[in-house]
Amino acid sequence: YPGAFSSETRDQLIEKTRNVLWPQICRALKEENKQEEQFSPSQRRENVLSGTESELRQMFLDSGWTDGLPVNLPTEDNVAEFLKFTDYSPNESLGMIPPSQRNVTVKDIAVNGVMAGCLPEHMPILIAFVKAMKVGDFRRPLASTHGWTPYCWLNGPVARQLGFDMGQGEISAPKNVMIGRFINLAMLNLGGYRIKENRMGTFGYLMPWCLVEDEAMALKIGWSPHHANQGYSLEDSTVTAASSINWGNNLVPATANGERIKDMMAWDAVEKSQMAVASGMPCVYRTFLITPGTASSLAQVYPSKTALEKALIDTARIPLSQRAFANYWGNPGSAQDTSRYSLKRHEYRISQKEGASITPVPPWLEWTNLGSISTVPAMAAGKSAFIVTGDASRNKTLCVPGGGFATIKIELPKNWDPLVKSRGYEPLHKFFLKRQ
Repeated sequence: YPGAFSSETRDQLIEKTRNVLWPQICRALKEENKQEEQFSPSQRRENVLSGTESELRQMFLDSGWTDGLPVNLPTEDNVAEFLKFTDYSPNESLGMIPPSQRNVTVKDIAVNGVMAGCLPEHMPILIAFVKAMKVGDFRRPLASTHGWTPYCWLNGPVARQLGFDMGQGEISAPKNVMIGRFINLAMLNLGGYRIKENRMGTFGYLMPWCLVEDEAMALKIGWSPHHANQGYSLEDSTVTAASSINWGNNLVPATANGERIKDMMAWDAVEKSQMAVASGMPCVYRTFLITPGTASSLAQVYPSKTALEKALIDTARIPLSQRAFANYWGNPGSAQDTSRYSLKRHEYRISQKEGASITPVPPWLEWTNLGSISTVPAMAAGKSAFIVTGDASRNKTLCVPGGGFATIKIELPKNWDPLVKSRGYEPLHKFFLKRQ
């Protein structure tokens, strides 16, 4: 569509849709049918490239198989090493991966793992992430014109066994970076997300990243690790796929008072929605990253992550007039017809749709001396994840608004311990944790 459709008149929308957009759709569908007739998946899989290393790297770049950065070449020997670390057969299908509905095999995952610079023993983690790519709540926003960036976090003993980082600067540690790079290539080559085609971020995307929950600290303060809250055992290992539309703007609580930290986190949640000034959906998915010391202060008041979420829901309220103003002038769907539909009418609609009620003013607005005002919720039950992680010597929280979550169990091959022993790792059971 030529132009910004949300800023155009109805007549412009109709004219451009009929004369410009619809003919493009028809041409694209015809072209896609021709390509499917010419190249079947089986034919594509039989093609093997050969050439010098520099020629192959250029060929990968020209073919759109990389994110622009150099890749490790997926030779048959390199791919075979990855395939040793799974009980799946190389040609076993994991199903159709949206949005391109590509039939992805285990070998396809191994190829992209090699290209990303991952280690062979990462293969079970990579398979689990690709399974998560099929889950609607995770993948739904990733083709948006907003900067949705996929990321993940690890739970369970495998992350500790393989030496993934959960402390200061964790997403920049080498092994964590490897998983982030795989996510980037998996989005491109397995999901079929292509920049400027069906991944339309106006200002682009960050490089994906990988976190790890500090489960020992979570258990020490009486909180369950994320995967245990999802019904898995402490001895299970999982990967949770998520997406971020905001990153890096830390909250630094200058107090050990858990209730006041909660108030600040609620304010942070109100300020960080899916879109600027909370103009989009109000109750969005959010991940809260909490450093161990700050989590300990919170746990003295809120004995579980569920209790903390409930307290945040009660506190994180948006004044109705503020919410209506933001959504009226910054509506992500289309511009309002101000001559027919007033801001006052929209405020009434928001109050009905989002359950406005008279509540005490949020703690950060007590300076107004208004005892109570009409507010709408900014958080809802089941849409928050709380991860104890990061620099233990710093008092930090980070609210990461985004799409939904998908937690997938990491399936290890039956001979896992002998396999990883040959790579220099200790047995898995040495990394099990117990509740305090």
